[in-house]
Amino acid sequence: MKIRKGDTVEVIAGDDKGQRGTVHHVVQGTEKVRGHTPKGVRRVDADHNRDRVVASGINLVKKHQRRTGDVKTQVGIIEREAPVHLSNVALVCPHCQKATRVGYQMLENGSKVRVCKRCHQTID
Repeated sequence: MKIRKGDTVEVIAGDDKGQRGTVHHVVQGTEKVRGHTPKGVRRVDADHNRDRVVASGINLVKKHQRRTGDVKTQVGIIEREAPVHLSNVALVCPHCQKATRVGYQMLENGSKVRVCKRCHQTID
């Protein structure tokens, strides 16, 4: 994944275009494949159409929450962040402060780091 938890992202398409926020968590899309493997276990494959991110202050939705028994939950109209598709956000480079695409580069010690495509600085 090119976007990770804790990254700052900018919305590049949709109603919230131009807004920035910090990623709370990344939801990687999976799909259960019909049919069985030889041992009878279902395979789970990656489905990139379902990849989403939840970021602070982006895609706020109102949820009507009612009381649920003895559990102490927040009651009433709650505003929370909903997931946004990964293709609608871009990573903000910590060096040039612009929305950018992400590349990868191998270091001498064999580790792989993310690189800003605009300023060519390492992100990690």
